[in-house]
Amino acid sequence: MNEKHGCSCARHLAQGFARQSINAGEGEIYQISLMSALIDGVYEGETTIAELLKHGDFGLGTFNHLDGELIAFDQEIHQLRADGSARPAGLQQKTPFAVVTFFQPSVSQQFDRPITKAQLHQCIDEQVASPNLFCAVRVDGEFSHVETRTVPRQERPYRPMLEAIEEQPTFSFHQRRGTLVGFRSPDYMQGIGVAGYHEHFVTDDRSGGGHVLDYQLDHGRLQFGVITRLNLQLPHDADFLRANLCPENLDRAIRSAEG
Repeated sequence: MNEKHGCSCARHLAQGFARQSINAGEGEIYQISLMSALIDGVYEGETTIAELLKHGDFGLGTFNHLDGELIAFDQEIHQLRADGSARPAGLQQKTPFAVVTFFQPSVSQQFDRPITKAQLHQCIDEQVASPNLFCAVRVDGEFSHVETRTVPRQERPYRPMLEAIEEQPTFSFHQRRGTLVGFRSPDYMQGIGVAGYHEHFVTDDRSGGGHVLDYQLDHGRLQFGVITRLNLQLPHDADFLRANLCPENLDRAIRSAEG
C-alpha cells in the first residue's frame, strides 16, 4: 500500500498502540430478518423503531416499503430519503431489515491525511485476528468525497430488489463533515446479512446521506470493535414464508444491490 496516499498501518500502530490481535468483543448484533428476504422483495416488517432501540442504538437498515436507508448512532435514528435528504425517524415507523448493536469500540485511530475506503478497510482487517468475526465500524470527520445511493419507496406488488435499484438515485458529497456507520461481516453471512463491509453515511448537519458506494476520508477518527454474538429475529408473515431465500444468483444479487 502506498503510504504517501493513505494509511501505513504499521506506522499508525507504532505511534498509537502496539500491533496486536484485537480481543473478541463484548456485545451483540441484533438483526431483523435476512438480506436474502430483502433481495426477494420482502419490504414490510412489524418491528418499530422504538422496539429496535431497545436492542441497539448503532447500526443500519431500511424502512418499510424500502423507503430509504436507516442510520443509527448516538441514540438517534435517521431516515435517508431517495431525494438525498435526511430526517429523524419516527418511533412508530417500522423496518423490514435492520442490524444494530450497542457500540463498544475497542480501537480508536486518528487520521490526519487522506485515506481511501479500501485503505481504511485494510487497516481494520490487519488489526482483527480473524475474518470470521464481526466488526462494528464508525468514522467521523471531513470527507473529501462520499458517493451514496438510496432506493426509492416501493409499492405493492413489490419487485425484487435488483429491479427496484434500477431506479435508484446516486448522490455525491464533497468536502463534507459527517459520520459513517457500518459493519464488517464474515463471508459466511452472505444472504443472512451482507458479507464484507456495509456502510451508511449522514452529514454533520443531518441534511443528507445514504448507502455508501465509495468515499475518501480527508481527516478524522476511526473507531471499531469486534462482536461475536448474533441475535437473529426471523419474521413469520406470509411474505417472508413465501420468499425464495436461497436463489442461485444470491451472491451476485447482493453484490449488485450493495455496490
